Amino acid sequence: MSDNKHFILGVFDDEDVLMHAVHDIRHEGVKIHEVFTPYPIHGLDENLGYKRSRLPMAAFLFGMTGASLALTMMVSMNGFDWPMNVGGKPNASIPNFIPITFEGTVLFAAFGMVGTFFTASSLFPWSKPVIFDKRITDDKFVMAIDLSKNKFSKEQLSHILKSNGATEVNEKEL
Repeated sequence: MSDNKHFILGVFDDEDVLMHAVHDIRHEGVKIHEVFTPYPIHGLDENLGYKRSRLPMAAFLFGMTGASLALTMMVSMNGFDWPMNVGGKPNASIPNFIPITFEGTVLFAAFGMVGTFFTASSLFPWSKPVIFDKRITDDKFVMAIDLSKNKFSKEQLSHILKSNGATEVNEKEL
């Protein structure tokens, strides 16, 4: 995040109140930066207007890369580089390679997804996390609204949050 960003934070006590508030506040035209919760809430991503994640597609591509590399490696080694005649069986028999191909698929998909998740979430060893309110890890739900991306003033946003069930409204500058 860039410096000198101003946020209005609405703190909620109940997830149902938060869900209705997200729907009503977005309906009024307010752009919500993010909602922070102590646990996942079913349907919150749809209420916030998030699109479906592309992580499953990335997992499939990583898995296919692992499968193709494992098969290529085994066929080239056993079929061309060091062919061995074992009981008259073919040198590059694909059914024999299925277990290793599966393991290569799982290995590449797992490591690829860990790297993709860390990159997409900006979770690098040198990055400093942005914590809007320490109570989001305990029992509070916090809605962050970026002032620079909204046409409403601080007072209007405060009133909108309070009227939609926020127990307190705070400001945060990053």
